[in-house]
Amino acid sequence: KDMANGTSVEEFILLGFLGKWHSRFSPVVVFALMYSLTVIGNASIIATVWMSSNLHTPMYFFLCSLSFLEMWDTTSVVAKAIGVRLGTSQIISFRVCILQLFFLLSLGSTECFLLCVMAYDRYLAICCPLRYSSLVNSVLSTQLALSSWLGGFLAISLLAFLTSRLTFCGPDVINHFLCDIDSCLALSCSDTWPVELATFPVSVIVVVASCVVTLVSYMYISSILRIQSVHGWKRAFSTCSVHLSVATIWFGSTMFLYVKPAAQNSLDLHKDMNTLNTAVTPFIYTLSNKEVKQTPGQAFQRK
Repeated sequence: KDMANGTSVEEFILLGFLGKWHSRFSPVVVFALMYSLTVIGNASIIATVWMSSNLHTPMYFFLCSLSFLEMWDTTSVVAKAIGVRLGTSQIISFRVCILQLFFLLSLGSTECFLLCVMAYDRYLAICCPLRYSSLVNSVLSTQLALSSWLGGFLAISLLAFLTSRLTFCGPDVINHFLCDIDSCLALSCSDTWPVELATFPVSVIVVVASCVVTLVSYMYISSILRIQSVHGWKRAFSTCSVHLSVATIWFGSTMFLYVKPAAQNSLDLHKDMNTLNTAVTPFIYTLSNKEVKQTPGQAFQRK
């Protein structure tokens, strides 16, 4: 009926997390604190690596790329989520919604590729130590990082375009604190099969393929570590444990959210998984990188 009258929804109301105001305030404080620590921590990682010549290695170059991505990924979600939770920024236009969806998914796809590249880098460093410096140089590192960013944004361009072509007649309430594929599909009054048809293969290529490469890399790493000494095993594992933890959480939650043949209606659970991706995962690298935390102290002692 709305389509016959020529009307369509041009704004959405983000529902966020349900509950009374006082019950929403405490999570906002936690969200803001974790966001602040994530931004400060990742900025510190980039600054420390930039100023410390002993950290100018491919591993820390990829870590800086990931830290830069985490800052943008978290910023693109958390600021709006805080406003939604406080009830001060619940209205979002259709164009801004599509733009947020595009950047959120593009940055997420880029993270999948970067985690895959970092796993391959660790495989070469541990399994081919004598050839590592000749195999992975600054040119190759830059090419792999730029390819991850370019591939992440190109992979989502089609999905964002198809989603922008959907028609929304009402209701205009999104049961989420951000614009996501499933949220938009649940509200569309037009045929959503082109988006669903494109989402599944893209998610398989981006998420599953990256996860498989990461998994195979660690399988080879584990086989090498079995024949090394205890000291060598501990040293090698210390460079991989943080990345492995982040990759496990990221790929597990991302597969749950996007690797499925059609949209599902468990949007409340999706909100929890998005919170895990955007707030908790970046926090791990910030607190766990031993070399980056030690370097400023060593530089201060030398002075």
